[in-house]
Amino acid sequence: MDKLWLIIKREYLTRVKRRSFILATLLTPLAMGLFIVVITVIFSYESDDTKRIAIVDEGKILAGNIASDGNIFFRKMDTDLETLKQNLPQEDYNGILYLPPVADVLDNNYEIYFYSDEKLTLDLEPVILRGVSRALREYKINALSLDKRQLEALDTDIELEPRPITAAAENNTGKLASKIAAAMGFVMGFVMYLTVFIYGMMVMRSVMEEKTNRIVEVMISSVKPFQLMMGKIIGVGAVGLTQLAIWLILFPVILVISSLFFGVDPSQMEAPAGAGQIDPEETQAMVTQIMAEISNLNWWVIIPLFVAYFLGGYFIYASLFAAVGSAMGDDLGEGQSLTIPITIPVLLAFYIMIATVEAPNSSLAVWSSIFPLFSPIVMAARIPYDPPAWQLLVSILLLIGTAIGLVWLSGRIYRIGILMYGKKTSLKELVRWLFVKM
Repeated sequence: MDKLWLIIKREYLTRVKRRSFILATLLTPLAMGLFIVVITVIFSYESDDTKRIAIVDEGKILAGNIASDGNIFFRKMDTDLETLKQNLPQEDYNGILYLPPVADVLDNNYEIYFYSDEKLTLDLEPVILRGVSRALREYKINALSLDKRQLEALDTDIELEPRPITAAAENNTGKLASKIAAAMGFVMGFVMYLTVFIYGMMVMRSVMEEKTNRIVEVMISSVKPFQLMMGKIIGVGAVGLTQLAIWLILFPVILVISSLFFGVDPSQMEAPAGAGQIDPEETQAMVTQIMAEISNLNWWVIIPLFVAYFLGGYFIYASLFAAVGSAMGDDLGEGQSLTIPITIPVLLAFYIMIATVEAPNSSLAVWSSIFPLFSPIVMAARIPYDPPAWQLLVSILLLIGTAIGLVWLSGRIYRIGILMYGKKTSLKELVRWLFVKM
């Protein structure tokens, strides 16, 4: 046990003291904060490209001008189309919007024309269509002598308000509960996918480096190969948890600093293409409601389960990557065929997780969250939806059993592969190593 602790300590301290680890750990939150600031500035940027559009309303559709939108201005002209086209450069307009007469007010199709030597930009087109659509609606209402209020009453906004049947489900059926659960499920599944994959690959790299540098030959004389592998897995896992813990602390700090010093305020961001600004009061109410729904989640269940699935998934894939790393040389490309069988389940689990967010109780989601190679990622996406206790129990038991079994099998491969040099290893060879007695 003392030797295992020394290996864990060495693996941990060696990595956390590296400049690359320190820079990556500190700069990643800073980069994310800078990214948020830049994105906020971009969305808050008001274009200085002013456009002036002349309107020729031959169909007598407009009661007045189309409302200006940002830096896009409209003016209804009394000049005919051909004359205006000839004088357009002198009039200092960017284009002409031509509204022909309406042939049939009952026709659902109406074609308008925009004359300009400039290309129709993406910000201008929706403003024109929206303005003409409103004007044409008013025109048809008047032409057909319809009651405007009765027509508006036909457009009913329907809101679906969930209601619980039992008191126990009262906190799980809120209006935003399903959306919050979906978002939390995706984030947790994605984080699980990244951590399991990245830190598993880190274990493999560590094994390859020590094997290539012949350091392992000296270490094997003092410790058992299995102890060396476990020390490496636990040490790298501790490094990963340290990095995640630092990020959990730094990310909120960076967000607060960005908000205070750079004026990052999502409620002040403009929607693109003239969709109008977001009401700060509505934004505040929405944020309050979201925070209330998040606080209603069973965090005392979610966090321990997330940690349990992280540890189980990490030990499964880290042990597999360690076994593959012991069978490879310094060229990662040579062992590509060995890493593919490990990578495929991780990728499949990721895509199943995406489908699980939309249908957490489907057969695919349920059985994938029980299957040990998929459950660390898929079940992480189901946890916010409060899956049945029996599914969690079966899933965790299978995960623990599989992790123990794969760690033992990987140890049998590791003990031989770590001392093998100059020979390209195949999957068939790895299977043979499982049954070699030493």
